[in-house]
Amino acid sequence: MADAAGVSVSTVNRVINQPESVRLPTRNRVLHAAEDIGFYGLGSIETAIMKSRETHTIGVLLQQSDRAFYRGLGNALEQIAESYQNARIVLKLEYLSDLNPENVAARIRNLGNQCEAIAVVAAEHPRVSQAINDVQTTDTPVIALIAPLSADGEVGYVGLDSWKVGRTAAWGFDKMCREQGEIAILVGNPRYRNQELNEIGFRSYFREHASGFTLLEPLSTFESLAIAKELTTELIRDHPNLKGIFVSGGGITGVLEAMRHAPHDRELIVIGYELFEATRNGLIDGTMTMSICHPIFPLARQTIQSLIDAKTRGVVAGATTTHLNFEIYTSQNI
Repeated sequence: MADAAGVSVSTVNRVINQPESVRLPTRNRVLHAAEDIGFYGLGSIETAIMKSRETHTIGVLLQQSDRAFYRGLGNALEQIAESYQNARIVLKLEYLSDLNPENVAARIRNLGNQCEAIAVVAAEHPRVSQAINDVQTTDTPVIALIAPLSADGEVGYVGLDSWKVGRTAAWGFDKMCREQGEIAILVGNPRYRNQELNEIGFRSYFREHASGFTLLEPLSTFESLAIAKELTTELIRDHPNLKGIFVSGGGITGVLEAMRHAPHDRELIVIGYELFEATRNGLIDGTMTMSICHPIFPLARQTIQSLIDAKTRGVVAGATTTHLNFEIYTSQNI
């Protein structure tokens, strides 16, 4: 066993009996060697190393569990936490059904009381900001996930560079529309700062490169399938010069349902977000043109690591911003 791991017999004994006295890379090397050779004491080594690992109790507050994106992200977070090798992760994962700011604020405070660092998906609101302030005064770092958030203290962020996302969507319309015309913009809720930044980037591209398009004023879907469907139907009916729809927030499923009932002579470019069953089917049948997506497992992995770093470094030092590269899907690469 010692030969297989390239260590002394005494080191193997210390890994089993006093694992905290052995450096982490050496502990892992002994464990991997035991797995490779089928060492009879593998169970003892695994138990000892598990007990010696530092424990991090972290929390993540996501939105509705019935939404495919958040359900997929939650599953990825659980998998990353369970398989994390350098420490033991106690993950408190919660979903929000009621997005009322008072309820969101209460859940942030409750999760903050249970954890050493928390990540939150939420819309910007004074009550939410105050809840973050309250949690941070107890030296519990808060990280904004997907949508940036503000508070009196520093708030970390893990997600996409939304300005670049908006400009990329605009580039897509510019290159794929056969002729210039009107582009509709659907947002879920303007209080989600990532959606606001999407629109800023979107408009900046058209001002710079494609001023012949007319960008309509944003319409809010309030993250509702039914409202998004109704708005899309009205846009197609009332705007004969409509060339495309940019879904900058929730509601893409409703948009796609409306598109399937649109007149066959209306060729519209539709660009939205994330890859799940509805958007995958939309790309396949042509009702959706392009999807800009969070990389789910890298997002989950970075969220876990950022929470651990924030816990270790403290509220101020741990408030870092991490922008992930986004993925782009069309009918040709799903």
